[in-house]
Amino acid sequence: MSIFSKNKKLIYAFVDASNLFYGGEKNLGWKIDYEKLLTYLKQKYGVSEIFYYGGIELYNFNYSILDYYKPIDLSELIKYLTQKLKKGDHFNEAEILILGKHIQRAKFYQKLDSFGYKLRLKPVKIYYGNDEKPTKKANCDVDMTFDLMRLMEKYSEAVILSGDGDFAPVLSYLRHKGRKITILARAERTAREIKQLAGSDFRDFHYLREILKYVAEK
Repeated sequence: MSIFSKNKKLIYAFVDASNLFYGGEKNLGWKIDYEKLLTYLKQKYGVSEIFYYGGIELYNFNYSILDYYKPIDLSELIKYLTQKLKKGDHFNEAEILILGKHIQRAKFYQKLDSFGYKLRLKPVKIYYGNDEKPTKKANCDVDMTFDLMRLMEKYSEAVILSGDGDFAPVLSYLRHKGRKITILARAERTAREIKQLAGSDFRDFHYLREILKYVAEK
């Protein structure tokens, strides 16, 4: 008997942060309360595991992407980055501000972990084009696709928080294998193929504004 047949009702959620939250609060128009999002996914869809895919700046912190099953120690990373910030390390004023933002990002991930998200963080890499200008990338599509396939025997339904058309082949395959697929994404950033695949199981993330909006405590 397969794992799938023994766990027929398990539902997993997969969050593609770069697609769903592209541009952050400024682009979305409102700030997400991630604790509310987790609660919503559990109550609305019965999700038991929520995987979150995002990039992270390491500044030569001792970590290898080959250690896929060994998560980045965020506490040690924050300590490491804070020490670099205190030392200065020949950073100019703009670089100091950027490093400070990356420390805050690591603390944000730490908060997500405390809420119960299963983090899949990918180190940001720098690439140089023909014009020698640096481009930073931390594309997590492969990582999310890998988990969708690797874990497919454990879930019967998947809630996908992404509208990226690159996922169309794997999502189509999962549907073919009997997995129910629900898409929760921003309509304007959702590929036509994804909308066609989801059909009535597509949900526009913008309609959840009043449910998921972060409200600062007074």
